[in-house]
Amino acid sequence: MRRKVVHRANRSKASLQRGREPLAGAMPWTCPTCHNEVLTPFCPTCGERPLNEDDLKLRGLFRQFFHALSSIDSRLIRSFRNLVRRPGLLTLAYVQGQRMPYTGPIPLFLVANVIFFAMQSLTNTNIVSSQLDSHLYNQDWSILAQRLVSNHLETMHMTMESYAPIFNEAVVTNAKSLIILMVAPFTLLLPVMFFRARRPFVAHIVFSLHLYTFLLLLFCVCITIAAVDVLFGGAGLNSAPMDNVLSLLNLAACAVYLYIATGRVYGGNGIMRAIKIAILAPAVATILLGYRFVIFLITLYST
Repeated sequence: MRRKVVHRANRSKASLQRGREPLAGAMPWTCPTCHNEVLTPFCPTCGERPLNEDDLKLRGLFRQFFHALSSIDSRLIRSFRNLVRRPGLLTLAYVQGQRMPYTGPIPLFLVANVIFFAMQSLTNTNIVSSQLDSHLYNQDWSILAQRLVSNHLETMHMTMESYAPIFNEAVVTNAKSLIILMVAPFTLLLPVMFFRARRPFVAHIVFSLHLYTFLLLLFCVCITIAAVDVLFGGAGLNSAPMDNVLSLLNLAACAVYLYIATGRVYGGNGIMRAIKIAILAPAVATILLGYRFVIFLITLYST
């Protein structure tokens, strides 16, 4: 793969070099950015090219649009495919400097985030955010939540009936915009667990971003399964057996991803790596629960 990327880079460099060489019999043109007279297809100073008639027509605009779209799509599809089929490859490629073939870790995470919350909206299903009733009666912190909400309503001079819709709308927005917060605590675990690998801290951040991108895609699969269950008359994620089964499948898939990805990025033998994954996989589930509680607190005291 590395040979293929190097070949592509050399080909691009050669193409760029040809674009900077003067053409025999070429008409000079003035660069609109640098205002220099140029004899090459591209400005050697800034890379600008001469304006042609199609650039100011709809045909030229659509051509640029589809060129950009196809370029983004190919990188994005390649990135998602390798994220799922070859865990750890994207992180390793980023650390080794192979940036051109793949979408960057932050844009990839944001795209997965958009897909995930779109799926939640379409199916009316919540995974990382919970309605007020769920916080009050169905979570491990429900007793604490009841006391906090009661005190908050008393301070705000509001009733539960008037406050619940405000909270439920705000909690979805907060969950969307703050989901990247889950990356931080997991990132801090990696240099501790894999200190012998001596990876730069940025490598741990990138690894975490790719892990949570994978988890968002995994959640989309779970949402789809739950939606199909509802379509056939089931309760979806409101069913305890369905919720438990999907939670176990998520945990197993996360463990498999981590085992393969950490081996590719950090190395290590099978037994020690398995022990570390036995710690990291439950940590991911714990961080998700912690995130739900943090979102509850942020939403409660901001509405």
